[in-house]
Amino acid sequence: MGPFGRALELIGTLDPRVLEVVGLSLGVSLAAAALAALFGLPTALALGLGRFPGRRALRAVVRALMMVPAVLIGLLAYLVLGRGGPLGALGLLYTPAAIVLAQAVLAYPLVTALFVAAFEQVDPLLLDATRTAGAGPWWVARAAVRQAAPALFAAGLTGFARVLGETGMTMMVGGNIAGETRTMTTAIAAETMRGAFELALALGILLLLLSLAVNVALLFLEPRSDARAR
Repeated sequence: MGPFGRALELIGTLDPRVLEVVGLSLGVSLAAAALAALFGLPTALALGLGRFPGRRALRAVVRALMMVPAVLIGLLAYLVLGRGGPLGALGLLYTPAAIVLAQAVLAYPLVTALFVAAFEQVDPLLLDATRTAGAGPWWVARAAVRQAAPALFAAGLTGFARVLGETGMTMMVGGNIAGETRTMTTAIAAETMRGAFELALALGILLLLLSLAVNVALLFLEPRSDARAR
């Protein structure tokens, strides 16, 4: 049986090593995407619905942040969380929390930009009717979120997919410690370098399946978003 066959066997038998790495990857990436969405939503509401001086400049900043290389974010996170850094005393470096924070920073501008695009597709007549009824900013924002819900969920999924496949930054702040901070991408790199191709292939297959599942979910969400926008 070749490496590919052994990889399928590892998946089929629910090998503990595979489950441990996949579970950690899903946990930190979901947490990072949720954190990015938590901070990105109010930002997007302000940029998408608000009218204030400097709004266009802030939107340009968000778009520019999308271009920052992940490895640079990893370096900055390492300096902030490492010994001697502003948050070094918290002891977060080389922990899952450090991965979550770094991945959230990476996902934040992407998720925010997609949120802004989603709010711009909301029917302005709906928002005008809400304002005319005497509703305050909170209720207007609530109406916009409800109208754009499918697109917002799709944006969150996109952010999740973005951080799930990140390797270099995750390795920098997480340390790739077996059983503690080893994610799917860092495990694939480590196992390949040591010649354990069956485990690397098993994780690669599962990572590919997860990516396909996210893309299928996005395909189902797109028509609904378009229908709501029309």
